[in-house]
Amino acid sequence: MSVTGTILVERDGAIATVVIDREAKLNALTKTMWKSLGEAIEALSGDDSVRCVLVRGAGERAFSPGNDIAEFETDRSNSAQARAYGALMHATAAAFERCRHPLVAQIHGICVGGGLEIAALCDIRICGESSRFGAPIKNLGLVMAYAEMAPLVRLAGADVALEILLEGRIFDAAEAKDKRLVTRVVPDDRVAAEARESARRIAEGAPLVARWHKKFARRLRDPRAIDESEALECFECFDTEDFRIGYRAFLAKVRPDFAGR
Repeated sequence: MSVTGTILVERDGAIATVVIDREAKLNALTKTMWKSLGEAIEALSGDDSVRCVLVRGAGERAFSPGNDIAEFETDRSNSAQARAYGALMHATAAAFERCRHPLVAQIHGICVGGGLEIAALCDIRICGESSRFGAPIKNLGLVMAYAEMAPLVRLAGADVALEILLEGRIFDAAEAKDKRLVTRVVPDDRVAAEARESARRIAEGAPLVARWHKKFARRLRDPRAIDESEALECFECFDTEDFRIGYRAFLAKVRPDFAGR
């Protein structure tokens, strides 16, 4: 078990797995780990051979409880230090937001605070029945900054995000699903298999289409009207090799082998 913590990147064909590897500390994130996590996501986003990214914590006791509180005395003891620390966290959040590939959170056990923020930045969030969620930062006298709160508000709504922050309760997977913080709840012993199956299904699809769908979903969060060039982009898929592969495979009743072109 890693005590100091690191971010591991594993590859299985077109599926990349990013592991928050600090199992001895329940995968609590240090300043260095936040930076490495953002760099890992950024690098994978630029890799066209990747079709899906799984994000998980090491072991099965926790996804992550968020920041390592032990660092507060040395790295977040005043607002100047906190701004520098926050800049790293927000850069990592931005890397998740910009990631072109689908992101699947594989959630075992504890997923609170910064861990919940990371999971909320993923496109699909799969957890076990015994997983626990929340953001009890009121007990530390801490504020969740705009960049950190935004994914929670987007998923759950401002009123539910405030309920989570004002009450500081830890709640179960069923409530998390009801709050739209997770997309799927499965038996604990099925979390890894279910997340892997989700990633496999995504990776078998046309990768350009997945990237377009992510781009369109992000754009639809913007209240500005869709302009003509944006509307026309929706039809560019018809000029791709993957479209020709896909419809020919459908007619031939065979599984398509997309080229990503």
